[in-house]
Amino acid sequence: MENTYGARRAAQHFGLAWLAGIALAVAAVVMSVTQDLPIREPDGVLPSYVTFPGVLLLTILIDVVPRVVHRASRSRAWSRPGLRGVFREVMAERWPASHWWFALTGLAAWYLSYAAFRNVKSMAPFVNEHLFDDDLESFDKFLFAGHEPAAVLHAWLGEGVAAHLLSGVYILWIGLVPVSIAIALVWTRHTNAGAWYVTAVALDWCFGAAIYVMVPTLGPIYSDPGTFAGLPHTYVSDLQETLWTDRVAVMADPRGADTLQTIAAFASLHVGIMITICLIAQLIGLPRWIRTCSWVFLVLTILSTVYLGWHFAADVLGGLAMGSFSVWVAGLATGNRSGWRVRLRSLTEEEALASGGHPGALVSRSAPLPDHPAAD
Repeated sequence: MENTYGARRAAQHFGLAWLAGIALAVAAVVMSVTQDLPIREPDGVLPSYVTFPGVLLLTILIDVVPRVVHRASRSRAWSRPGLRGVFREVMAERWPASHWWFALTGLAAWYLSYAAFRNVKSMAPFVNEHLFDDDLESFDKFLFAGHEPAAVLHAWLGEGVAAHLLSGVYILWIGLVPVSIAIALVWTRHTNAGAWYVTAVALDWCFGAAIYVMVPTLGPIYSDPGTFAGLPHTYVSDLQETLWTDRVAVMADPRGADTLQTIAAFASLHVGIMITICLIAQLIGLPRWIRTCSWVFLVLTILSTVYLGWHFAADVLGGLAMGSFSVWVAGLATGNRSGWRVRLRSLTEEEALASGGHPGALVSRSAPLPDHPAAD
């Protein structure tokens, strides 16, 4: 009964995320057939179908191990049979079948969206060869009274320490996405909130892929490299060079390149997913320090993408609009919004029972802190 209920609830939670992933997968297959392009695993060194479950498993261990240690220390059950019993007890509380269904279904839906997105993005230049960089540059100069926004930031922030700091921000964002997905699937016991976030990110991939096909761009660092010639060498510099090398190889021989091209500027998915994180954190009422850090990191992300030449200012505006729209649509699909009003659904009594009889303090807790059972 619990397995049936958990599977049914997981399907309801991630229905739109699966639709987004399937739509992207169909688009990738159609583009592959019509353009005679290969479909590839998106991450070459260590495949994402290994890294993402690995991140999920690590997060589960972080969720479980502190609780096992805490309970074992309180009951002094340090023998092997005692630890085994405590571990089984914690796993029964934290990881009943219903939550396994939730986490694995959400991860699979998100991975399908991600892998298909990366392939569609790689194929976009073959489907639409026109580049819109000149148009976006003109729009940027209109917004900044004839100036390029990157040049303005270089003048304001300098071209030394700021480049290294903002390079660190950009690289940190890369790890933020899989970690945030793992948190939404593992640590939260408010499954409606977790499903809202995962679905919103899947929609970010879906909308982003569609825009990349309709409005292909390179970004300022590639269309106007002279503006960034004064910046010091950073890890981002190496990354930008690697991505350009990959693009040249793919455009020259898409089947022989054995990689994907990942250059596309409009709209900024860095900004889109960060505004998604900020809005979800705000709407579900996460602690103030998390909300504040999210908004600060959004500002730093915007600065880094423009300063380092990844994006035009127009890309930032597109990313903000796309991420906000994804949150709204995902909220409607997961039952957490009614029109423009938030109505984050609480766990029903039936859901709580199907979660293995979680104590109330565990049902709502999202931080992986050791439990303090009333019986202790």
